[in-house]
Amino acid sequence: MSTTTDLARTYFTAVQTGDMTKLGELLAEDIVWHQPGSHRFSGDHTGRDAVFALLGAMMETSAGTFAIDAVNSYMDNGDLVAASIHFSGRRGEQSMAMDGVDLLRVADGKIVEMWLFSADAAAEDAFWGH
Repeated sequence: MSTTTDLARTYFTAVQTGDMTKLGELLAEDIVWHQPGSHRFSGDHTGRDAVFALLGAMMETSAGTFAIDAVNSYMDNGDLVAASIHFSGRRGEQSMAMDGVDLLRVADGKIVEMWLFSADAAAEDAFWGH
């Protein structure tokens, strides 16, 4: 990767296409993932395995519908990249669709920390449940 933004683009492509091998290559073994909100998936998840377990549980809960629909822009500042995104999912009769921001911290060519922000935290909490 030549820049942090290139790495972020590769990350989002891997997420959108379900390329778990590439995703595993991009996440540091000791990544810290900060999942916002007050729902069953909220909190800090430490380690690549914990992040894969989190993402797998989100996909299972949403019957495979949870997705990042679009990445609207990338903004970098040194080892940080912020991406303006749109994400959505369905869970039974419930649906969720909103804007968000994902903030990635990169070191040594890997994503070492991730913060996620949702435009409507209450709606996301209601969607995922407790």
